[in-house]
Amino acid sequence: MFFDRPASGEVSILVHISIDSESEREDPTEFEELAISAGAMPVDFITGSRKQPSSTYFVGSGKLEEIQAAVLAHSAELVLFNHSLSPSQERNLEQQLECRVLDRTGLILDIFAQRARSHEGKMQVELAQLQHMSTRLKRGWTHLDRQKGGIGMRGAGEKQLELDQRMIGQRIKSINKSLKKVRGQRDQGRRSRKRAEVATVSLVGYTNAGKSSLFNQLTHAEIYAADQLFATLDSTLRRINLPNFGPAIIADTVGFISHLPHQLVEAFRATLEETVQDNLLLHVVDAAHENHQDFIGDVDEVLHEIGASSVEQLMVMNKIDLMPGYEPRIQRGENGRPERVWVSAKTGAGLDLLQQAVSELLAGSIAEETVRISPSYARIRSQLYEKGLIESEEVDEDGCYLLLLRMPSQDLQRLLLEDGVELVDAEAPSELEIASAPETVELPANKLVETELESEPRENVL
Repeated sequence: MFFDRPASGEVSILVHISIDSESEREDPTEFEELAISAGAMPVDFITGSRKQPSSTYFVGSGKLEEIQAAVLAHSAELVLFNHSLSPSQERNLEQQLECRVLDRTGLILDIFAQRARSHEGKMQVELAQLQHMSTRLKRGWTHLDRQKGGIGMRGAGEKQLELDQRMIGQRIKSINKSLKKVRGQRDQGRRSRKRAEVATVSLVGYTNAGKSSLFNQLTHAEIYAADQLFATLDSTLRRINLPNFGPAIIADTVGFISHLPHQLVEAFRATLEETVQDNLLLHVVDAAHENHQDFIGDVDEVLHEIGASSVEQLMVMNKIDLMPGYEPRIQRGENGRPERVWVSAKTGAGLDLLQQAVSELLAGSIAEETVRISPSYARIRSQLYEKGLIESEEVDEDGCYLLLLRMPSQDLQRLLLEDGVELVDAEAPSELEIASAPETVELPANKLVETELESEPRENVL
């Protein structure tokens, strides 16, 4: 049995079951915010607990009757579960409740589908939806038998289910091909920014932490920002000028959430991979939220999954306007480097301190060193010139190139691993400096005294 979605005004029953075997439990408050963000109208919230979920309905028979009674009492059109349901559980629940049933993953996918604006964002969401839907087609199509005998009775030779599966598979291949091109374009953009020596900074953080509001304050942009979950899906890049540093690129990214569906992480990998190549991540935290420490852990988990955990982070403790007694300040670590900045994106308080901290960290990530390159490895010199990383050049007596480079520290470390490249000690004089220095001659001690006396004025000598 298959049920079409109502056009609007989805009266919903929310279900949250605490499972004893789960080490990490979902937040019921956040679940309600997700439902409202999706446009649902919750009329009842049913809670309960079980040692283990039922393989048939996820809930027990008693709880199923309670949900069924609530659906009839409120004429509900949708039942939302704050859990991941298997295709069979979702199908069995729909047959019993006679209304649509959606799990947490499906709910988040629906929100993403509503929020996506760019062509890339829509493709990413569609890919995640198709991957999720491909395991749930059976609930919609169980008719249309295989070929039958007789004139006019011969069909396509497969069920409608199999036709849909094949079409979905083809569409997934097509989207992946398009997203591959997008990744190539993003890689090209990143290479261009590196050649231009422009530092990149990305805003990351839990959903509704205030990333877009902070982005608008820093860049004077007007991207959509609202007090709702997943208000921003499409990455936006802007150029800003930082004090005592210069130009930089700042990017606003999609917000994270606890137990973010794997399909979404994979689908948005092209967008999230921007953070892997960044010089700095601004981890925006809703400091006024009571569970902000858990949110920090959830964000770090996703960053680790996409390979961005090694990128330096600056914690931005946002929304201090909701925290009486808190003032804007820079919190430094034992090494004196900024670790946290307390700000309010809404009022603009502390943004000057944030820019100061970002400039300080970015300046530390740019190295200016002299390297020696052997003539037989001139190709490396040519590559450095192409990237515009050479500030000046000299040639020593051996014909080696002495290049003054200005580049990110991590890129310099990789360069020094190449054969034929070595770092010139800044404290020790180079061979070129030694060769150009005036020649000195050692004199005997008595001769040295006579020379010093001769250099003094005659009237002072007795």
